Amino acid sequence: MAKERLQKVLARAGVASRREAEEMIRQGRVDVNGRMVTELGTKVDPEQDEIRVDGVRVRLDQVRKRYIALHKPRHYITTMRDQFGRKTVVDLVPFAAEEHLVPVGRLDAESEGLILLTNDGDLVNVLTHPRYQHEKEYVVEVYGHPNEDFFEAVKHGVVLEDGTRTLPAKVRVERKTDDTTILRVILREGRKRQIRRMFGILGHPVRKLKRVRIGPITLGNLPRGAWRELTPKEVKALQQLVREQTRKTKTARRPRQRRRR
Repeated sequence: MAKERLQKVLARAGVASRREAEEMIRQGRVDVNGRMVTELGTKVDPEQDEIRVDGVRVRLDQVRKRYIALHKPRHYITTMRDQFGRKTVVDLVPFAAEEHLVPVGRLDAESEGLILLTNDGDLVNVLTHPRYQHEKEYVVEVYGHPNEDFFEAVKHGVVLEDGTRTLPAKVRVERKTDDTTILRVILREGRKRQIRRMFGILGHPVRKLKRVRIGPITLGNLPRGAWRELTPKEVKALQQLVREQTRKTKTARRPRQRRRR
C-alpha cells in the first residue's frame, strides 16, 4: 500500500479531524513504530507501521463508522476535551471518547443546537473545511427590531472588527416581540462567534442562538442534551456530499489541456 500523510491516516481512522490530528502530532502525542513523530510531513504505511496515539494503537480495520446528532445545551464546550475542566459535548455521549468521535460544527458556550459527532475523518474534513461552504441554519433572537439597512448588510456581507468581510448570508424575520426579533439565518461559513459579531456590529446584539441544521441534517425535536444515531438515509446524504466534494476537488486540481490550433 502506498504511504500516506500521518494526519490523513489518523483522520481516516476516526481519531480526529485532520487539523486536530496535526495538533496531536505537534504535541508529541503520536508514535510510529515506537518513535515519537512531530513532523507534519511524515508519511506512513497504515498496513505495515504501528501507529499509537496517547499509547493506544490505531487500527484502520477495526473502525466502525458512527454518526451522531446531538442537541448541545448552553454552557457545554464544543471540543473533545477542555484544559480548564469545563463540560464538553463529548461528555453527553457515553462512547464518544472511546470511539474517537469528533465534534463537527462548533458552537460557543452560550449557544445551543445541532452538533454532529463522527469518527468518519473524510466527512469531518468536508463539513469543516472553509472552501466547501456548506449551509448552516440558525434561529437567532436579537435585541430590538432591525431595519432594512440591517438586512441589506447581512445579505451583502458585514465588515468585522478585524477588517474582513463575511460572505453574503440569508436572513428573514420569523416573528417579533415587544423588545426582540426572532430571525432565521443561513450561513455558508463558520467563523468564530460569527453571528454574534455580525449582529453586534449592526446594533442588534444576540440574546439567544440555536443552530437547527448542518447541510442536510436537521435538529428536529431532539431535546437539549439528547443525542441520536443518524438514520441510514441521513448517512447516505452525508456520504454523497463527501463524494461530490471529492470529485469537485479532483476536477479543480486537474490541469487544463491546451487547445491545438
